[in-house]
Amino acid sequence: MTHRQPLPADMFDELCPSSLLPFRFGDKWAALVLRCLEGGPRRFSELRVPLHRVTPKVLTQSLRGLERDGLVSRTVHADPRAGVEYALTPLGRSLLEPLEAACAWAAEHWDELLDAQEQHAAP
Repeated sequence: MTHRQPLPADMFDELCPSSLLPFRFGDKWAALVLRCLEGGPRRFSELRVPLHRVTPKVLTQSLRGLERDGLVSRTVHADPRAGVEYALTPLGRSLLEPLEAACAWAAEHWDELLDAQEQHAAP
C-alpha cells in the first residue's frame, strides 16, 4: 500500500455546490465519492473522513452502485491491515471532467438555486 495524504475532513462543507446540483451522477453521494477517489485509491475509513455526513450503510450502498456501474473498482488485499481499497476505473476517471463542469455551473448559479429551493419550500 502506498503512502498518500489523508483526505481533509472539511473537503465538503455543508455549503458545497455539489449539494445543489439539480442533476445527479449516480446517487446523492456518488459525485462526492468520485471526488474523494480522484487522487488515488482509498480505504472505506479514509472516505468516511470528508463524507462524515453519510452513514456507513449509505456510503456502502453508494460504493456498490458505483462499482456496479463500472465507475469504481474494489480491491480486497491479502494483508488484513491493507483491507479493502476503492479506486476510480478509467470510466470513472472519464467522468471527472463533466463532474467538474457541473460543480462550476452550480457554484456560478448558487444564489439562483438557493432562491428557487426557498421559494419552493415556502408555504
